[in-house]
Amino acid sequence: MIIDADNRAAKLQRVRSGEKPRVLELCSGCGGLSLGFAAAGFNLQAHVECDPIAAKSYALNFEPPEGVSSDKWSAPRDMVEQTADDVVDDLGLATPAAASFDVLAAGLPCQAFARIGRSKLRSLKGDVDAFRNDPRARLYKRFLQYVEAVQPVAIVIENVPDILNFGGHNVPEEICATLEEAGYNTGYTLLNAAFYGVPQIRERLFLIALDQSLGIRPSFPEPTCKAELPSGYEGARTVALKHVPSEGSRFTPIPQASAMAAGAVSTKEAIADLPYISEHFRDPAAMRRRKVGDELAYRSYVDLSEYARRMREWPGFEAGESVTGNVVRLTPRDFPIFRRMPAGADYPQALKIAEEIFAERLLLELSPPPHGSKPWDDLRGQCVPPYDGGKFPNKWWKLDPALPSRTLTAHIGKDTYSHIHWDSKQQRTISVREAARLQSFPDGFQFAGAMNAAFRQIGNAVPPLLAMAVAERLRNDLMATRTEKGVGPTPPDSMAA
Repeated sequence: MIIDADNRAAKLQRVRSGEKPRVLELCSGCGGLSLGFAAAGFNLQAHVECDPIAAKSYALNFEPPEGVSSDKWSAPRDMVEQTADDVVDDLGLATPAAASFDVLAAGLPCQAFARIGRSKLRSLKGDVDAFRNDPRARLYKRFLQYVEAVQPVAIVIENVPDILNFGGHNVPEEICATLEEAGYNTGYTLLNAAFYGVPQIRERLFLIALDQSLGIRPSFPEPTCKAELPSGYEGARTVALKHVPSEGSRFTPIPQASAMAAGAVSTKEAIADLPYISEHFRDPAAMRRRKVGDELAYRSYVDLSEYARRMREWPGFEAGESVTGNVVRLTPRDFPIFRRMPAGADYPQALKIAEEIFAERLLLELSPPPHGSKPWDDLRGQCVPPYDGGKFPNKWWKLDPALPSRTLTAHIGKDTYSHIHWDSKQQRTISVREAARLQSFPDGFQFAGAMNAAFRQIGNAVPPLLAMAVAERLRNDLMATRTEKGVGPTPPDSMAA
């Protein structure tokens, strides 16, 4: 890989003179990572996103650089089909790719790396190794080609922890080794969004690389909150870390919250002030007519938490007296189940409740149908979901108002049963705006497309508050001097969880 030391030196001088670092983001989605970088004082110079709806959302929320048309700014692009110079030419930027950007960032698609995604690929393609052949699993190699073309002084990659075990291969170690040959100091670690003010237990890998001329190793933000990780997350973390080499690793110890850190933001603190929604069972036709962009007033009688105030008042994304995104799924069979589920309940408990509801319905029948008959099956189907409780224990989950939410994924674009509102009076899954709040998108952030597309964009995104913490630390590192931080490989005994 070519190293253009003079170019990188000029970029560092530019940044250290006070100019905002210019960012090119690949696989930008709707802009969660970009929002964090913008809040930390970076300049969003260009982005690449192949999903046209997500690309439109990005353009709705971020102004194009001077001289770039809104049509070009909102257009979808494919990082495989277009080179860095193609992107620059298409946008009409004044300088070539190697001179246009200081930072290269990407939240690379995680479906081929995530264990849940691997299982789906196996079932769809009938191939146990389908995840290895998924083109998305090779995008990191394409990303490295962008590194050579752009010659950034800093690099940020976000992905799921399972990328540490891609069929036994630690992909971040490979990326780091390649980047070190290209003149970068590298490091990676696991960060959980709940430790950075996001009301969601969301574990992600972050890899950062800095030009070696800085003379420092990358660092990661210190947690501002403390939270107890559920056993499933602790287990996944342990499995991922097993694939970190015992010697010569680029892994950085996971930052630990201090004993004095504030508690994690709860789901109640996050969304209790958002509009009360009941049209889905009172007037389904009204819910069908409602659009993602339609506004409803906030709940004025609810105490406003510090987190909610921050989401309402995010600079550049301030909300007024009302907010968009108040659409929910119409699943009438399950509303009575939602109402009876206790906070924190999962699918096996929901299934038990559904069977109780079915038994009650049978008692109301003047002539109960015979067990196993078609009328009996039909009535049961009106009350009881069809999924096996043993195979899908985590398919449903009712939010606990006192705790952070579980991880939001792109699958909420298809169903939101993993996030049922704790308020039994509302008997529903979360709305688009509630999902956005749990991901730390401010209330003024808008989503293009209909409900399913909005949910998918939110689930795919990097939480903006976590992105901002990473970006703030990165900017500090870019301004640091050789005497401020040590250089050298991570010692083998530093692999503390």
